[in-house]
Amino acid sequence: MRRMRVIAASLLIAVLGASTCAAAEDYPSHPIKWVVGYPAGGTTDILARLIGQWLSEHLGAQVIIENRPGAGNNIGTEAVVNAAPDGYTVLLVNPANGINTSLYRKLNFDFVRDIAPVAGLTRVPNVMEVNPAVPAKTVQEFIDYAKANPGKINLASSGNGTSVHLSGEMFKMMTGVNLLHVPYRGAAPALTDLLSGQVQIMFDNMPSSIEHIRAGKLRALGVTTAKRSPALPDVPTVAETVPGYEASAWFGMGAPKGTPPEIINKLNKAINAALADPNIQARLADLGGNVMSVTPTEFGQVIVDETGKWAKVVKAAGVSVE
Repeated sequence: MRRMRVIAASLLIAVLGASTCAAAEDYPSHPIKWVVGYPAGGTTDILARLIGQWLSEHLGAQVIIENRPGAGNNIGTEAVVNAAPDGYTVLLVNPANGINTSLYRKLNFDFVRDIAPVAGLTRVPNVMEVNPAVPAKTVQEFIDYAKANPGKINLASSGNGTSVHLSGEMFKMMTGVNLLHVPYRGAAPALTDLLSGQVQIMFDNMPSSIEHIRAGKLRALGVTTAKRSPALPDVPTVAETVPGYEASAWFGMGAPKGTPPEIINKLNKAINAALADPNIQARLADLGGNVMSVTPTEFGQVIVDETGKWAKVVKAAGVSVE
């Protein structure tokens, strides 16, 4: 009897394994939903639509972008965490996913545990930018202006827990300036108020702001990476004025925990093929980004490393969200 149970269990494992492989071979057989935790118009949305269009043309199934904004990206993330792990619901992973782990006092999920890393997309600088009415043309001039007007300057962000928010908090911490943080439900509405002068400064992801900077509608004071960006070569780094300051935004795709490895690897291969396309590379470079062509394991390490890095900033800045 014991032997029969062992044989039956072995047969069941074999059948399940065969069905998983068959499902991976047939994947995708219907549209894939790619959840973006922010409104249309921001960097996450721009990247998802750029790569999603390529995948739609090469995977044999439509990739549909679904914007699920709210709660600093957590509403969209939780929707994917609770989705079926079949490869048909995926997440646009972004810095807020790592930051929120320490910023929010209570979440209904553990991001590192509950989302399987699929692939990286790009890493981009944030850009310290002001409305042209602000009488500062350099980082140092802004620091002097802010210290002369403590608490009177509004710092916009695309939401609590975003790299846009924490880049500003790190700047405040390292320079001693007092800025009033104003969180929005995404980059697009924050930029609308920055352009109109309702808020004065933002540390935005470069892709959603670069055209406004090029058109002269916003003034770039510095980029947040350690080196200058080829997309804005005349803009200095913030670190040239504030030694040791460095931040960047990273983006990729994640799937619910338990998604079959065969499906994850198929998506990873397709995304890396997209990132090897000269047209995609040129567009990402124009947006100020560097290609992040990595394995699922490597992207998982990026998530772990960035989560740890920003946890130190959250603790040092003393910020938290209920």
